Amino acid sequence: MQVAEAQREVRTIFWNGAIGALVSGAIWLLSAAFASANNRRLGVLVLVIGGAFIFPVTRLVFALLRRPSSLSPSNPFTGLAMQTAFIVPLLLPLVGGAALRNPSWFYPGVMMVVGAHYLPFISLYGLWHYAVIAVALMGGGIVLAMQMPNEFALGGWLAGAALVLFGLWLFSVKEKRTAS
Repeated sequence: MQVAEAQREVRTIFWNGAIGALVSGAIWLLSAAFASANNRRLGVLVLVIGGAFIFPVTRLVFALLRRPSSLSPSNPFTGLAMQTAFIVPLLLPLVGGAALRNPSWFYPGVMMVVGAHYLPFISLYGLWHYAVIAVALMGGGIVLAMQMPNEFALGGWLAGAALVLFGLWLFSVKEKRTAS
């Protein structure tokens, strides 16, 4: 399978990643809601534990839609997709260490990690659009940590909104990119 064909299959099977972005955005928004309601600990737990369920929930959505949710065995990007998924949990201890210094760095830290995790999606999906969300999350995390170091939940709200808007954007480019 050639790279362009493998990317086309990834885009087609996963709808450019739109469902995953929407699920992720919903988890971020739920987390931010708990954190804003003066329950920071629950907000953190919702994002950390909920984040582990993004892919299973995304697959459940595809199952409910009676759509496939797995790449063909010949797709060389199966390994890249799994490796990319592990970037976030492997870097969460670093975010936890930063949050011990300043709890308000939690959301900006996770924003930066998730943004970096989206960079390989540019190659995985063959979509430059992932550079936009990667830069938005990484840049937003840096700005929030530096300019608003005592604002706890704002990063959760901003990342959640950005991911939902990104997911909707990915739906709008679906037909242009995946039509054969």
